[in-house]
Amino acid sequence: MDRWRGRIALVTGASAGIGVSLCKELVKNGMIVIGCARNVDAIKKLAEELKDLGHLYPIRCDLNNESEILKMFEEIRDRYDRIDVCINNAGLCNISPLINGDTEIWRNMLQVNVLALCICTREAIKLMQEKNIRDGQIIHIGSILGHKVYSSGGSSFYSGTKYMVRALVEGLRQELRQEKSEIRICSISPGLVDTEFMERMLQNKEMAKTIKGSMATLKADDITNAVINVLKMPKHVDINDILVRPTEQMF
Repeated sequence: MDRWRGRIALVTGASAGIGVSLCKELVKNGMIVIGCARNVDAIKKLAEELKDLGHLYPIRCDLNNESEILKMFEEIRDRYDRIDVCINNAGLCNISPLINGDTEIWRNMLQVNVLALCICTREAIKLMQEKNIRDGQIIHIGSILGHKVYSSGGSSFYSGTKYMVRALVEGLRQELRQEKSEIRICSISPGLVDTEFMERMLQNKEMAKTIKGSMATLKADDITNAVINVLKMPKHVDINDILVRPTEQMF
């Protein structure tokens, strides 16, 4: 990780779960980290905890709002004048079946999981190219449901957004290579992780506790370790797709 020391990383969805773990580890490895989320107070608290180890800069950003995303990148440009790593960690899953689901719920998932991810990626690459950063890295945190549809829980639409993330990784990889860019792109797809995500998805703490108690789940740090391994790869290695799941998980 030595080549990343002092360089700039953006982590979306930085207020909880995997986002918190990512911010901690990147700061510990000497990166200047920008953490964004709607709950900016949680990131400010984390920044205070990490101040003796390094620098975490909190930004409030609603990823449903393109103007807020663009404003965030202007702030990054004004304050740091560059970006080296962009980790699209923010994600949203609400139960809404395809046969009788709510259009607004679908729209919100599409906005956060796909459109915001694409906008952040576009703006990050734009800034990388402006500053001639040839070894930049984009990482999308996807889902096992981007590899396998599991419709019985009403998560089909969410699964569709995560399949799209994987398609976008390959599309971006090809576009970058056509431009002779050395910026790299990777998708990391976790299986069941012990974070708040399941509770938010099900809106039922007891059900989430039962599901997570059925096996030894992944921890947020397990996904962070996968990110660090991607960042450690030498210049000639481009890792594009990683699936990480608990050993006991069946699907």
